[in-house]
Amino acid sequence: MKILVINCGSSSLKYQLMDMDGERVLAKGLVERIGLDGSLLTHRINESKIEIKKDIPNHKVAVQLVIDTLLHPEHGALNNLSEIAAVGHRVVHGGEKFARSVVIDEEVMAALRECSELAPLHNPANIIGIEACQALLPGVPQVAVFDTAFHQTMPKQAYIYGLPYEFYEKYGIRRYGFHGTSHKYVARRAARLLGRPLTELKLVTCHLGNGSSITAVKGGVSVDTSLGFGTISGTIMGTRCGDIDPAVIPFLMEKENLTPGEMNDILYKKSGLLGLSGVSSDARDIEAAAAAGNERAQLALEVLAYLTRKYIGAYAAAMGGLDAIVFTAGIGENSDIIRRLVCDGLEFLGAELDEEKNRVRGKEADVSTSASKVRILVIPTNEELMIAQETAELLS
Repeated sequence: MKILVINCGSSSLKYQLMDMDGERVLAKGLVERIGLDGSLLTHRINESKIEIKKDIPNHKVAVQLVIDTLLHPEHGALNNLSEIAAVGHRVVHGGEKFARSVVIDEEVMAALRECSELAPLHNPANIIGIEACQALLPGVPQVAVFDTAFHQTMPKQAYIYGLPYEFYEKYGIRRYGFHGTSHKYVARRAARLLGRPLTELKLVTCHLGNGSSITAVKGGVSVDTSLGFGTISGTIMGTRCGDIDPAVIPFLMEKENLTPGEMNDILYKKSGLLGLSGVSSDARDIEAAAAAGNERAQLALEVLAYLTRKYIGAYAAAMGGLDAIVFTAGIGENSDIIRRLVCDGLEFLGAELDEEKNRVRGKEADVSTSASKVRILVIPTNEELMIAQETAELLS
């Protein structure tokens, strides 16, 4: 069974074609700058990389270009379109309507449009990608896999905010959580690496990247997570501020004479690692600057680690114990410095990092000491594989 995985952004489209017999990636790629000058498709198959530069005015044209590339006699991976059994779509927000992946029909599409108010930067692009695939691949099942679905198992006391309850009833204001596909994937992999049933484990999964979230996974389900109504709370991120006192917002708006839009830009686009360091939103640049003696860069790293460590401790308390900490995503998988800073001070929980084992990048590893009661794992995330697996499960 061959599954095409599609992840549409506002001006981009990532794709992977997977053969579920053996879960092999047959081809993958990225379409960039959709609707902008300099549109580009980068296609990878085996060890080859092909770049196609052409005008790509919209997502429908982008999907058609992907299909044409996959069918290309020289660098394609399909003989004909009938080989595609289904298309799995990453959808950022499913609200309270979707606690699992679903086959897309008109009723689902209507619900996705309703949820667009909750994710105005993401869901409209996801919908455009779905509609383009429906038009170009008629009769092929389309499946929606939601970032928020994994977190729909949170108990009410974990997701409700201390605001007047009517705002939850009227507008759905609550903690939703994101990166659910990633957290679900690495939790499953952790259980396999530990050789224990997922239903018996208490895990804290740390998805640390340009966007970050930390999740308490108890018995295989999410019971709390750091991202909330939007994608800004929790630990600091590349350009997002993480947890702050809400009183700061009206104070700054008055002092700096800011509009809501300008305040939003500060919180989402000018804060976090970038705002603290003044160097970059990329942790690699900040690590280099810190090593060269930049004190603000060092501070940014320490704040990221401190807030992450606080969440690990809080979630261990929320679950009544902890079996393993999992690091994943761009920073979590690749930065031994951040992992070391995060784990420094967690010895009281029984988590002890092995400095030598921790010198690993981008591959699965247990980086805890042999005496550590809490295992510390590095597990590269694979959201595309998780989407393909969920799509295949629905079809079967």
